Amino acid sequence: MNIAAATNESLAEISNYLIYSAMAVYVLAFIGHIAEWTFGSRSRVARTAAALGKGATGAKARAANARADEAGEGEGSADAGAPSVKVKSGGSTTVLEPPEVVTRAGKRGDVPDGPGAAGGDAQGDMYGRIAVSLTVLAFLLHFAGVLTRALSVQRAPWANMYEFSTTFSMVAVGAYLAFLLAKKNVRWIGLPLVTTVLLDLGLAVTVLYTESDQLVPALHSYWLYIHVSLAIICGALFYLGAVATVLYLFRDRYETKLMSGGKPSGFATSVLERLPSSGSLDKFAYRINAAVFPFWTFTIVAGAIWAGDAWGRYWGWDPKEVWSFITWVAYAMYLHARATAGWKGRKAAYLALFAFACFLFNYYGVNVFFNGKHSYAGI
Repeated sequence: MNIAAATNESLAEISNYLIYSAMAVYVLAFIGHIAEWTFGSRSRVARTAAALGKGATGAKARAANARADEAGEGEGSADAGAPSVKVKSGGSTTVLEPPEVVTRAGKRGDVPDGPGAAGGDAQGDMYGRIAVSLTVLAFLLHFAGVLTRALSVQRAPWANMYEFSTTFSMVAVGAYLAFLLAKKNVRWIGLPLVTTVLLDLGLAVTVLYTESDQLVPALHSYWLYIHVSLAIICGALFYLGAVATVLYLFRDRYETKLMSGGKPSGFATSVLERLPSSGSLDKFAYRINAAVFPFWTFTIVAGAIWAGDAWGRYWGWDPKEVWSFITWVAYAMYLHARATAGWKGRKAAYLALFAFACFLFNYYGVNVFFNGKHSYAGI
């Protein structure tokens, strides 16, 4: 018995070490993403060419090359996707001027996606790839830390806020990496994701940390694996949708200002022009929220069934139950407004962020400010 206790204690210490190691690697990934955005901002010509590459017609490209031929520089590529250029001849030197910066088309729906955080810059792209590789390494350490925590207590590793937080951030990173593996253009999530994961883990290891311990009898059920795991997965995906929604609001304001003839600041231009268009960000957030909502519904139903087994009633208006329902209603309002009232754009975005704020309050605030049947382990 003492040997088993010592083994569990050792596993708990290893888990803590792995979580801290993951945090250290996440910091390196954060620096890599910062370098990606920084070096990408230094390559306006490459960034502009990448943004315009899909929009330029082959005829314009051929005309540009024909003009270059007439000027004595006719060996350039006749790529149909290349932007048009202007040619200046002075003395024995021919100068190809960079294409004009075009950040949007005449209609909002015609705005092309930005070229990404690296902005078409090779060095920025290299740092971005390094950041993604470091994120993969951090995720593996993170996963190992969660797994050893589970082994140390021989149960699912999400019985208290510390365990829920570490697992939640791990699933969020895993979802991001899965999108990358599926060849989705989501590397722009990398910087905000790693930043919030570091904040979440920092809060977990300092404020929310709880020593590994066994469950109270009411929690010894297979519904722990179903209900809580679904809540974590849903929350992680809702988080990715919320990040896209916040970025959408910034990008939409940037596009609106350009359309009205305004001139955004240099910093806003450097960052926001590299993001996907507002339409793409809005579509990404909507698809995630719509896909996750049925699973969140089942999460609440599973919790009610578990409550019936554990406490003899399916619904008792416990604070956690109330805020889970409020979150469900908020997301239902968002989806209903999008489907029937034709709400798109900023109104829908604000409603989606309100729904995610309800989820966060249910995640943190309920455990801090309220007592209920879900408050087994305090924080």
